[in-house]
Amino acid sequence: MPSLQTPRPHRLRRSAGAVLVVAALGSACAGPSGETDEARKEPAKPAAGQPQAQGAAGALDAYVEKVRKQRAARVLAAKKWGLDRPPLEAPAPPEVKPKITTRKGFETDGEGLPPVFTTVPTKEKVVFLTIDDGAEKDPELLRMMSELQIPYSAFLSDYVVKDDYGYFKKMQGSGVALHNHTLNHRYLPGLSYAKQKREICGMQDVIEERYGKRPPLFRPPYGNYNEDTLRAAKTCGVKAVPLWAAEAFPDRMEWREWDRDLHPGDIVLTHFRGKEDWKGSMADMIRRVMKTITAKGYAVAKLEDYV
Repeated sequence: MPSLQTPRPHRLRRSAGAVLVVAALGSACAGPSGETDEARKEPAKPAAGQPQAQGAAGALDAYVEKVRKQRAARVLAAKKWGLDRPPLEAPAPPEVKPKITTRKGFETDGEGLPPVFTTVPTKEKVVFLTIDDGAEKDPELLRMMSELQIPYSAFLSDYVVKDDYGYFKKMQGSGVALHNHTLNHRYLPGLSYAKQKREICGMQDVIEERYGKRPPLFRPPYGNYNEDTLRAAKTCGVKAVPLWAAEAFPDRMEWREWDRDLHPGDIVLTHFRGKEDWKGSMADMIRRVMKTITAKGYAVAKLEDYV
């Protein structure tokens, strides 16, 4: 039984929009030295298609200004939330999602089961932030993540979520995907197939009823599973089982890999916890993990864009 032991890369391309940006910037910096005497005497008549060109330039200017304001807002948000630097911006999602396979050493004997993995295959310097269970419902976390524009995914357990489904509805409304972490956070390999199916499929039903969609991703409690777990998950519509390569706390990071470092595509785990359970708040934890991620030159990307 697996334990907790420890396709293509997306290439940046020069788009037509990028060419227009360069052209616009170039024309904005150009001086009058190339003008002829005739051109200075009277304005030239508009060439065919010039109004359309002017309209495109205006749209481009508006887009550039929008990006500038967004970046300025991220800088201000970083200062507000105690970060040395704003989070790095993730590259555009891949046009084709990479093929996910089970990590070596995490296999079961079953075939055609959802893959179990700790890292998404990519060469981009991105990692993925995931938060488990739902015990702590800190409104400060919602504000912080929204203002910093940090994507993340939540894996929920009903026994700690059901006292405030609305909190996670707000989270979903800000673009966060809500996934399955079972009904009651049981140690699944100790349960029969039928009971495991109840834990997993039951949580699929809750998420569909409360949030409108059966999630494609499932994380077993404690990262423990067996073949029955994966068979049950597949019957419930689960497509993949992301575990984690690193875990974040307010006062430290813990690592699965021997080099104690981040790698492209690593999944980072943390939990919905407060000062009653660890040395700090959810905001303290985000400060810690984002300082680590940014200092190492990584951006946080949205897991669902890759899986």
